[in-house]
Amino acid sequence: MGFGDLKSSSGLKVLNDFLTDRSFIEGYVPSQADVAVFEAVSAPPPADLCHALRWYNHIKSYQAQKNSLPGVKKPLGQYGPTGVADTTSSGPAASKDEDDDDIDLFGSDEEEDTEAAKLKEQRLAEYAAKKAKKPALIAKSSILLDVKPWDDETDMAKLEECVRSIQMDGLVWGQSKLVPVGYGIKKLQISCVVEDDKVGTDILEEQITAFEDYVQSMDVAAFNKI
Repeated sequence: MGFGDLKSSSGLKVLNDFLTDRSFIEGYVPSQADVAVFEAVSAPPPADLCHALRWYNHIKSYQAQKNSLPGVKKPLGQYGPTGVADTTSSGPAASKDEDDDDIDLFGSDEEEDTEAAKLKEQRLAEYAAKKAKKPALIAKSSILLDVKPWDDETDMAKLEECVRSIQMDGLVWGQSKLVPVGYGIKKLQISCVVEDDKVGTDILEEQITAFEDYVQSMDVAAFNKI
């Protein structure tokens, strides 16, 4: 397993393909797996790798609390698609004394097993509580967004692909169309349904305008409670 060399364009392409139908490296919430891969990527992926860039910007927003994210950080070779080896270059080699300090011949496996057991128990408890909780009315809204490109040469198909690559709990993309603005320029008008407690227009604007090679701005054209 691995992504190849994450400091190269080929490695980032593997990461982008891996994230095509995933929001995170493992599971459905940010974890230490995302932190490990994020720290191996030296810079934001280019805009044409929209899935990798969307993931990078999302995990970057968790940097202040990265140490509290669930899970245990593992070597890069234990993440990613099978059949691809990890060849990401590491930083400067540590001194022998530092290497010796990092090696824990006793208890490291036990500590990881204990941490994994605690995490499993926590997730099982959360799942049981979720199952036991009675269904509640979920407040939802229907939003129509206007996404404007820079000029008439912007690839609108790629722009829409980048927008739809944004995935989060409580967000469902709907229909879209291109609307003429003037001077040969067209804007993308796209609808979505969101759960009010989970997704707001601020986070949508932040993630959509992050594709700055394609997107000039985003406006809310219509907002209706469902």
